[in-house]
Amino acid sequence: MTTPTSRALALAAGVLTGVLALYIALVAFGNITDFGTNQAFVQHVLAMDTTFKDDDLMWRAITSKGLQNAAYVAIIVWESLAALVLIAGTVCWARRDAALARRLSTYGLLMLMLLFGAGFIAIGGEWFAMWQSKNWNGLDAATRIFLVSGIVLVVNHLAAGDGRPAEVPAAEKAAS
Repeated sequence: MTTPTSRALALAAGVLTGVLALYIALVAFGNITDFGTNQAFVQHVLAMDTTFKDDDLMWRAITSKGLQNAAYVAIIVWESLAALVLIAGTVCWARRDAALARRLSTYGLLMLMLLFGAGFIAIGGEWFAMWQSKNWNGLDAATRIFLVSGIVLVVNHLAAGDGRPAEVPAAEKAAS
């Protein structure tokens, strides 16, 4: 049984998922059409050329242009795939297929959280000491998207409005 609360939560989940789908689609589009701008960001972070030059950390630097470009292309591919999954989740929310929408949205949101949390905050921020750079520090932006993605993930999994958690589809129950 759907209630006004469950319909409102589904609408909120769909709209918020759609906003992040639009955001990451625009990010991927920008990185593809203006390849060089964020390529320079990735190259500087990986090269650690604007950090404190601590000998105990500099061995981590990746200065190979080939590896830097491969990392950047992998980021763009990941962003593009996340955008497609989130767009599919948004379409499912619009079609009122809550189970599939929640599953697709969860996958897409986790993809964003992995990219921005593990990729930019943990690996870029800590391993490559991005936090030390005044010019090439993307931690604030990465933290913002990581947190927004987490909030949208929570909204996607809120109770259906009647105090019960969202149902797990029968196919998933059988698989576990």
